[in-house]
Amino acid sequence: MGTATSNSIQVTAVCRYEEAHSDPVAGRFLFSYSITITNHGATTVQLLRRQWTIHDSLAGVREVEGPGVVGDTPVLEPGQSYSYTSACDLRSGMGRMDGTYLMVTRPGNAHFKVVVPTMQLRFPFSAN
Repeated sequence: MGTATSNSIQVTAVCRYEEAHSDPVAGRFLFSYSITITNHGATTVQLLRRQWTIHDSLAGVREVEGPGVVGDTPVLEPGQSYSYTSACDLRSGMGRMDGTYLMVTRPGNAHFKVVVPTMQLRFPFSAN
């Protein structure tokens, strides 16, 4: 689990390996992640866009960018939280994912970025 706070917005991320949806022999490792975004500021904010950088030890780096999260652009009043779960696939069992959210104040329309904590994506190797 990781937590980052920027511009009075706290982002907590928890990830886990999804064994039932992975196939290590075929080079498919699926990781789910749950995010909670909490507005600790005094102003209402809205999440507009997300930007992810996904580092895969075999496939290099890829960028993912787009509107909202899981089809939503949540509005958070002061003190409110928003949670969602999504997933990321890797070709290897080792990687990491980090990124930012673009948010805007409502009213005021001041845009700002919020840091998402780095998520370590690790296949649970077993040792003898």
